[in-house]
Amino acid sequence: MTRISEFQEQHAKRLVDSFKIVTGKDLIKAEKDKSLGLQLFEAPFVVVSHNGGDDPVLNYGNLTALNLWEMAWKDFTKTPSRKTAEPEFSDDRAAMLDQAKEKGYFDNYTGIRISSSGKRFLIQKAIIWTVPPVVGSDDLDAHKKGQAATFSSWAYL
Repeated sequence: MTRISEFQEQHAKRLVDSFKIVTGKDLIKAEKDKSLGLQLFEAPFVVVSHNGGDDPVLNYGNLTALNLWEMAWKDFTKTPSRKTAEPEFSDDRAAMLDQAKEKGYFDNYTGIRISSSGKRFLIQKAIIWTVPPVVGSDDLDAHKKGQAATFSSWAYL
C-alpha cells in the first residue's frame, strides 16, 4: 500500500477544494474507505502543482505524473516547473499560466512537455487553476498563490 505524507494529504485537500471553487467541478469523487490524499495520489489522471515563487518549483505530482515525467517524488518536487516544457515552448506556457492566474483557471490547454529522460509528449485538454497560498507556513513562496494542472489525455511524440 502506498503511504503519503501529511503534506500530501493537506495539499490534496487544497487542490481538490480550489479546483471546485474555480471550476465548479469535482476533481475527484471522495471514497469513504480511502483518504483524499491517497485517492488523488493514485488517480489514473495527472495532477501536478507548483508553488508561487518567482521561478515556481513543483510541489506536488501524483503517481501518474511521476511516471509520465519519469521522476521520483524527491526529484520532482525540486524541479522548476519551467523545466517540464522544452525552452522553445516557454513563451506559450508563460502566457497560459498568466491567463490562468488572472482568470482563476484556463481550460482546454494543449502543449508539449518533456520527461526527465527526454521523452516528448503532447498533453491535451488540460485544466490549469490557481491554488490559494498556504496559511501559517514559514516558506515565503508558500504565501503566494501557486498553480496546479490536471489532464488525462497525452500522447508520446
